[in-house]
This record gives sequence, structure tokens and C-alpha cells, in this order.
Amino acid sequence: MAILIPMAIVVGSASALFLWSLDEVTRVRFSHPWLLYLLPLGGLGIGFLYHTLGRSVAGGQNLLLDEIHQPGAGVPARMAPLILLGTLLTHLFGGSAGREGTALQMGGGIAAAFARFFRPDPGTVRILLMAGVAAGFGSVFGTPVAGAIFAIEVLVIGRMQYDALIPCFVASLAAHWTCHAWGAEHTIYEVTSSPEVFSPELGLLAKAALAAVAFGGVAAVFVAASHWLSAWMTRWIPLAPLRPVAGGIAIVGLVFLVGSRDYLGLGILAENADSITLPRMFVSTEVPASAWLWKLVFTVVTVASGFKGGEVTPLFFIGAALGNALAWVLGAPVDLFAAIGFIAVFAGATNTPLASTILGVELFGGGNAVYFAAACFIAYRFSGAKGLYASQRQGVPKIGL
Repeated sequence: MAILIPMAIVVGSASALFLWSLDEVTRVRFSHPWLLYLLPLGGLGIGFLYHTLGRSVAGGQNLLLDEIHQPGAGVPARMAPLILLGTLLTHLFGGSAGREGTALQMGGGIAAAFARFFRPDPGTVRILLMAGVAAGFGSVFGTPVAGAIFAIEVLVIGRMQYDALIPCFVASLAAHWTCHAWGAEHTIYEVTSSPEVFSPELGLLAKAALAAVAFGGVAAVFVAASHWLSAWMTRWIPLAPLRPVAGGIAIVGLVFLVGSRDYLGLGILAENADSITLPRMFVSTEVPASAWLWKLVFTVVTVASGFKGGEVTPLFFIGAALGNALAWVLGAPVDLFAAIGFIAVFAGATNTPLASTILGVELFGGGNAVYFAAACFIAYRFSGAKGLYASQRQGVPKIGL
């Protein structure tokens, strides 16, 4: 605890700084629309930065997972500042990326720095790195319980190791409290379609299960497209700093093709009153049915080409937008299905159905927990054999897929 608590406080403080900075650079982009046209140049800067200073941390989340599986060379200290700078530049110029990758890498990088200073045994280093991941996730999303579960569930598909459960929970909670104490605010999502008594309706549960198959399928498409495009770019653009340049040019072209900038950035803050945003998915009946597909395309191009930030918040956007569309097809509550899609696509893409269910409870309340669990479990089942993180190991194979 003497190592864990100070580490979590530093991670929570870093998350607060990151969230504040992210909002600021997003507002700067809104105020200066011409910044979008510098996205290829920003990509060149990010690519050159990682090519010269960040080759040892280019693996990102996968490097952390590998180090947790088998501690070896360690996590370089430069991981945290590089991912913070790279993510802010990505969002400043309009890349469609998330913040989970930044939170996990900052948490893991800070935990690794504490490990180098205190020099504990390898087993303790492993738990400390997991706690750093939990602290980053829990503080950046405001979900301390989901952060703890995610850190132990994401390592191995179908198998969880509980020796780190209490350290992960303590670190995630302490980081969350610290982030909140700094005044960092998290987005509030309201799901009013919640039963007063915990008694799910069979018909609505069946609709949620049917939608979950689609959520799992979209998660599989996102993962496959991300891996394929990343491999394709590596093959045809051997010089790494040039890949984000190509991705930036493609993103600018997509903006002109779609005729909208709503699929840039996180997708949480609204540039205009009629902007398509993640919070709007829960209340609006006028979200385009294709919104989830465009956000998927923008995000795959951004992340696969080498921009920084992660994929999770865009996955939330994709899932909520698809849930909004399916609610009208199935005759279901829009806010509930936006919430279900929000967590179910994430569950399928990351192979973390338990953490995703808890995430839903923490964000949207516990009254719909049965719907959340059903959607996350089924989406996980139908999301294919591969996940977002290449270093995630398979403990229990997914049956039939």
C-alpha cells in the first residue's frame, strides 16, 4: 500500500490533467476549423516523435500486456509523456481517436516508474503494473470498479487471476478520487428507461439479445478492419512517420465526402447545436442511421495509420449510435439501447464482458443490469476469435467462432 497509494494519486492527477487538456485542445479545434487541414502535418510530427524517441514504447497497450504476462525489460519512463503529447496532437488536428489508450499507458508508465524506484520482486511488479492500468481506466472514465475488473480481465480471454483484484480496486478507487478532487468532470449519461423494481421484461430482453448479435458483429468488423489496415500500411508505407501523413490526408478526404466534422475527435463535445455527439445518442430521434458506420471508418483510419489515443471512446460512440438506430427498428427505448450498444461493442472488441457489464452499471445505474449483462455476454460470444489487443492471451477459446 505504501507504493500503491502514491502511485494511484499520481495516476489520478495525470488523468485529471489529461482530461482538462483534452477538452481544451478540442475547443481550440472548434474555434479554428483550419486546423483540420494540418492533420497530415500533425501526423508527420507524431510519427517522427515516435520514430526518434518512442520506438521502445510504440507497442503501447500491447507492450504493457506483454510486460505483465512476463516481466522483462520493463516499461520505459518515456511512455507516459509521449502518449499524452501524441494524443493531444491527434485531437488538436481532428483525428478520430479515444482516450483509453492514453489512460492505460500513462497508468502503466507511472506504475513502472514506481517499480524502478522501489525495486520490488517481479511478482509485485506485475501486480503494480496491473494496478496502474486499473488506475488509469478507472480515473479517466470515472468508473473505479470497472477499472479494477478490466485490468484483470483483459489479460487472458476466459481466465481471470484474482491475486491482483484488491490492489487493482484500491488503485482504481484512489485514482478516481484524486481525479475528482482535481475537479475533472466526466460526462453524465441519463437512462430513464429503468424499472423501479429489478424485474426485466422478457420481450425487451429478447430484443436486447438480438441487438447484441449485431453489436458483436460490429465489434468484430472494427477489430478486423483495424488490424488489416495497420498491416496494409506497414507493408506499403515502410517509413513509419509517413503512415500518419497518409491517414491524415484520408481523414480530410472523408470529411469532404461525408460533409460533416461530427466524426472527428472523441465525439463528446458539441461543436454546433445540431452536432452528432455521444450524449445525443441517448436523447435524440434524429441521429443518422449511418452514424455508427462513419465513426467506425474515421476511427479505423486514424488509429491504424499511427495516430494516438486509443479506440474505446469511439467504440462507445459506435455502439451508442448503432443502439440508437436499432431501437427504432426493434421498437425499444432509445436511451436504453444506446446504453446497451455503448458497452456491448466495447465488450466484444476488448473481450471483457464482465468489466463492460460493471461499466454499464456504474455509468447508467443498476436497474437495467440484466439487459447490460445479456448484451455484453452475447456480444462477446459473437465478436470473433480476435480482440483489439494483439497481446491479449487466450485462456479459454471462444466456442464456435
